[in-house]
Amino acid sequence: MVSPGEIMEMTRTLASAGPVVRPVPRKRAISLGWVMAESARARPDAVFCIFEGRTVTWGEFDRQANRLAHLLRSFGVARGDAVGVFMENRVEFLLACVALSRLGARAGLINTGVRGKSLLHCLESIGARRLLFGEELAEAVAEVRDELPFEPEPQRLLLVRDSASEPAPGESLDVLGELEHHSGSLPEVTRDIRAGEIAFYIFTSGTTGLPKASIITHERWLRMARVFTHLSLRMREHDRIYVCVPMYHSNGIYVGLGSVALSGGSMFLRRRFSASSFLDETREYRTSRFVYIGELCRYLLNQPARPDDGNNPLETITGNGLRPDIWKAFRERFNIPRIIEFYGATEGNGGCMNLFNKDETVGFCAQPHALVKFDVENEQIIRDRRGRCIRAEKGETGLMLMKISPLARFEGYTSREATEKKVLRGVFGKRDAWFNTGDLLRQVDVGFALGLPHYQFVDRVGDTFRWKGENVSTNEVADLINESAEVEYSNVYGVTLPGTDGRAGMAAIVPTSDHPDLDALSEHIRRSLPHFAQPVFLRILPQMDTTGTFKLKKTDLVREGHDPERIGDPLYVLKPGSERYEALDREFHKRILAGQAGY
Repeated sequence: MVSPGEIMEMTRTLASAGPVVRPVPRKRAISLGWVMAESARARPDAVFCIFEGRTVTWGEFDRQANRLAHLLRSFGVARGDAVGVFMENRVEFLLACVALSRLGARAGLINTGVRGKSLLHCLESIGARRLLFGEELAEAVAEVRDELPFEPEPQRLLLVRDSASEPAPGESLDVLGELEHHSGSLPEVTRDIRAGEIAFYIFTSGTTGLPKASIITHERWLRMARVFTHLSLRMREHDRIYVCVPMYHSNGIYVGLGSVALSGGSMFLRRRFSASSFLDETREYRTSRFVYIGELCRYLLNQPARPDDGNNPLETITGNGLRPDIWKAFRERFNIPRIIEFYGATEGNGGCMNLFNKDETVGFCAQPHALVKFDVENEQIIRDRRGRCIRAEKGETGLMLMKISPLARFEGYTSREATEKKVLRGVFGKRDAWFNTGDLLRQVDVGFALGLPHYQFVDRVGDTFRWKGENVSTNEVADLINESAEVEYSNVYGVTLPGTDGRAGMAAIVPTSDHPDLDALSEHIRRSLPHFAQPVFLRILPQMDTTGTFKLKKTDLVREGHDPERIGDPLYVLKPGSERYEALDREFHKRILAGQAGY
């Protein structure tokens, strides 16, 4: 039975959503840099960020961002230029994003786990002619120095000090040491940056190939920041959000930075997540808000329970990937009043949000959308005799599509070809166009919800799976593995592991010899792939099965999984903390099945 109070709360929430989600006119002079400047002007002495024992006020941050902007402008960075930002979670990462925004330049937010060819591709795909990189990633930059898409000279390779334990590479410039020579005033151009201009490139694995650069305009950032600030988090000036998700992700930029920018609140920023430190830090720094990915919630739940787990300042948490099997246990143990799970792609034109605070759902979708019947086995949409899509029934798993319109734009990627591949036409009519999310969802019953259908995320389709909070492209991983001298062909896919979220990577490999050098292959994979994309399992095959059109078959491989009792081929595993693959024996496989292997 739903109480009158609950109905009123839902009604108020829905009524407040309209003005928040309304698009900002693209020609309006407003940007990330301007919004941050206005918040700093209103509360210069208030805390903006706490990071590794360092407290930064709004005024201090604002002046440093202006100085960095003026320094970059003196190097020739101008409106419309793309600059790679390759840095761990740090105050300086935020400075780089805001400084570039104030010049009207575009920040390419590069995943700190990419290396080699993937790193070069990220820079090339956005047309970057400069790279702002953290000292902590100097080695990764040095590995590609001779292949960069620009001359590695000091005003193009811009080093951002961290521990200052190593000398700056000879061809780079230490930017922090130069800031004091530049003005702390707002650059004049900031007042003219328009909402429709590009603010960021956020890289997503997509479904095929190397990372794709999603186009994020200031209008998109502002609209998403409004949703999370006012509807999801209900963030206010006195609130502080705990941010440990990577800032190069949309969760970090939209939810973390966005909610602080619009509310004038503050953030506790962590370089990386620590399950053992989390609760103590929420109490010490009085964080009332938290942005999560589902894996973090599972890690927290796996920590030894303490009597005071529920005694924490968290009021509202928001994120994606909190699985139904741990949802209620997580809420109850940590005493979380509001869990606002959401669903949406970084580059997508729509999404879902659990604004009514229901359990085990990503909520409802405010934009025109459709859940259509999908043949998982053959990975294709089921159509009727006229070639039109068929809507899935309630409770039936289907492919989520979002209608493209002037009010729900699909900005796409820097690649026109990649953009067009995500658009489905003729879905229900001759001239309609829909964004293909590539995700399977289903409608679920959540009780009374003002008649709005609520959904639950099921899985991804195609050649992408999710592991450790990251989307992994099977084709990209296979291409890089194939570069090893030990490998003739490889076929990469995701397999489930008990007690974990998403799917772990597994690579079926046809070696170049009967006795492949496992040490050499392990080293190649370690150096070529970020940790989350490194396959957990290897399966050695005598030959690779293909379809009639020479596509690699995956269905049987996925079905057979990683069970050494079912598979006669040699199986190898990369154990947690190890850098070398070793034979998968039945004893360790039993630990995997029991959820005790440490993944």
